[in-house]
Amino acid sequence: MRLTTKGRFAVTAMIDLALRQDKGPVTLSAISQRQEISLSYLEQLFGKLRRHEIVDSVRGPGGGYTLARRPEDVTVADIIIAVDEPLDATQCGGKENCHSPGHEHGTRCMTHDLWSTLNAKMVEYLDSVSLKDLVDQQRQRTADHNVVLMPRTHATA
Repeated sequence: MRLTTKGRFAVTAMIDLALRQDKGPVTLSAISQRQEISLSYLEQLFGKLRRHEIVDSVRGPGGGYTLARRPEDVTVADIIIAVDEPLDATQCGGKENCHSPGHEHGTRCMTHDLWSTLNAKMVEYLDSVSLKDLVDQQRQRTADHNVVLMPRTHATA
């Protein structure tokens, strides 16, 4: 699988949204600024995420996006598939015409089963990671980064 920027940006934007939605709808312009992702690109991604009922849009002043499902009910696989990111490591796109791609009656390559199994494992793994897991990791990283170590005081005898 070659995860392109489409999948990476979608997951990143969804983490940003999930981290901040408790304060109300999150604007794409705010996500764009924080994550340095083009606003027009985010609009395309969120259109697809909305059509897959992963996010809801709120119109008007104070509008933006919220999650349509609980973070624990959204997996990384859901996000990547919603933005049309192919999860396929085979050369043939699963058509088993690896030796003659583009031909309907090509033959399978010797490593087809290897790459097909890798596809299944990738989907299985990405389907096991929820948006909540990623949000929790991010919050933990932020908490760890903000910990201020207090100097030790030495007791005098």
